[in-house]
Amino acid sequence: MTKLFAILSSFLILFQSFNISIDDISKLKVLLEHAEYHQETYGDTFMEFLVEHYSDDAILKSNNHKEHDSLPFKHDNHKCSHLNGTFTFRAITYNLDFTPFIAIPFNFFYKDSISFFEKPSVFQPPKLA
Repeated sequence: MTKLFAILSSFLILFQSFNISIDDISKLKVLLEHAEYHQETYGDTFMEFLVEHYSDDAILKSNNHKEHDSLPFKHDNHKCSHLNGTFTFRAITYNLDFTPFIAIPFNFFYKDSISFFEKPSVFQPPKLA
């Protein structure tokens, strides 16, 4: 059962990578009708029809008609633009001026707030070692 689930999931991911939607599947009838129209009118074979409508040259041409918009698999993926980030490495130099250490006068005096003459035995160092 798990193998079947893994195989079905793999096919689902494969079909999603083709970028095929349900809308494209519903437009397959329009594709076949338009291919028949080209065969009757221009004498094109099905492969010539596919090359004419789906090749890179067809995307770049400006002779797109309104009936071509209803064909399946006509996504606007060719309009995507991906920007590449350019990183340049420059040598940055830091001029560190070394100033010699100047002795700071001792201005801190710590005094216990409570002072007993004799500390409790807990805070005394051990007497027997």
